[in-house]
Amino acid sequence: MTPKIPAQPLIEIKNLRKVYQTPAGDFTAVNNLDVEVKRGEFVAIIGKSGSGKSTFINMITGIDRPTSGEIMINGAPVHSFNEAQMAAWRGRNLGIVFQFFQLFPTLTILENIILPMELNDLYTKSERKERAMHLLEKVEMTAQANKLPSTISGGQQQRVAIARALANDPPLIVADEPTGNLDSKTAEKIFSLFEDLVASGKTILMVTHDSDLARRVNRTILISDGEIVNEYLVRALSRLTQDQLVEVSRRIKPQIFQPNSSIIRQGEVGDKFYILLDGKADVFLSQPGGSEILVNQLKRGQYFGEMALLGGGLRTATVKASQDAEVSVAALDERAFNSLTKASPQLREELLGLIEKRNIYNQLQMVSSLNQKALSSILSETQPVTFESGHEIIKQGDVGSSFFLLLDGHVDILVKDEFGNEDLVNHLSKGSYFGEMALMGDTRRQATVRVSKGRSAKVLELNVQEFEKITDSSEKFKSDIRKVAGVRRKEIESSRMRKVQK
Repeated sequence: MTPKIPAQPLIEIKNLRKVYQTPAGDFTAVNNLDVEVKRGEFVAIIGKSGSGKSTFINMITGIDRPTSGEIMINGAPVHSFNEAQMAAWRGRNLGIVFQFFQLFPTLTILENIILPMELNDLYTKSERKERAMHLLEKVEMTAQANKLPSTISGGQQQRVAIARALANDPPLIVADEPTGNLDSKTAEKIFSLFEDLVASGKTILMVTHDSDLARRVNRTILISDGEIVNEYLVRALSRLTQDQLVEVSRRIKPQIFQPNSSIIRQGEVGDKFYILLDGKADVFLSQPGGSEILVNQLKRGQYFGEMALLGGGLRTATVKASQDAEVSVAALDERAFNSLTKASPQLREELLGLIEKRNIYNQLQMVSSLNQKALSSILSETQPVTFESGHEIIKQGDVGSSFFLLLDGHVDILVKDEFGNEDLVNHLSKGSYFGEMALMGDTRRQATVRVSKGRSAKVLELNVQEFEKITDSSEKFKSDIRKVAGVRRKEIESSRMRKVQK
């Protein structure tokens, strides 16, 4: 079988640098940027005023020229073009959407769309009009085709500007603050339109100051002082403000771990929070007897180590650099981590939510030995529920239709005789499961499961289909659960025998 050749990135930028000469001396606006953008990506460019993001975009569009470095777009060496070459290339390969629309005020909406086709000698006269009307239909502006720009709203003008940017069917759209001059409702509509364009195969670079919009794209590139803040750091800490992200990036230095070496170990005291910048890391849980089981694999832009810093202080898993390549991580010590989560309640909330998800994932993986894909499919539709002391999670005699994983807390298993007297036959704690017997032939619940007195219990409830999916996918789980069900039947029978003898 012929190996699949990776598609060439649409944009390849290497060692890009821009230096302006000023009366006060040379000013470096962009310093040695390296960027790749794949075809069909939606990328946000963010940064404070003066950060260098406008200079960066202007060099991509050919409005400004780099002092040094390379800009390759769709295979073309844009950095080397003269003015005439740049104009010809830009007309066929690039669509630009401006913050203030830049429509020609004396031309109708339709004529504004047709103009780029005329300037670049594309399509016949009849095809130009037909294509322009098709694009106006795409942005829901056909009814305004013969109006002047001054007679329609700002949001409508921006829709027309997008249609104009698409006139020559360019592979790349650059949008410079396209929603900055619009109200939030109209901005949302424009953003949705961009999402549709990306879904149809266009590549979009969008300069924006809107952090909420920036979180919704495929990638975010944060520029600070002419340099790019590691995008995987930005992805991992997307809840932080731009200032906080820049501050974090200045305080960390990447650490390298060789393949298969341990980054953190289960049971050790946790004193650092890690962000995976490059490579992959494997997550292992220790089992009785000293063996380890692989429960997850982390990729660039993910983080780990937060559980010990927000929880009990000890590492709950071992994380190692994967076997195939070295790993680069950024580490924050406990003091810096605590300062960060205090300054950003949103980040703290996100981390606590992730801790819960990882606990669920790890426990279910330990029970079932399922692969990541199967577990993710099951857990995507389920949410844990917490019950207080004395709550009956399942009741003896009821028809059983659920299986429960005890994520935290304690429950009692009780069997009731014909006189209503209860006998405690077992006590379960974190990591146990129950409810399997009714799904394995008994149909009705053979016992009551009640939250222990003075305790609470957090459980994950799986329906029959999810339970069967686990048993069908994992021979280990199927074997273990049969053994557990057998033991529990004996416990219940023993309880009933004791009642009869009394």
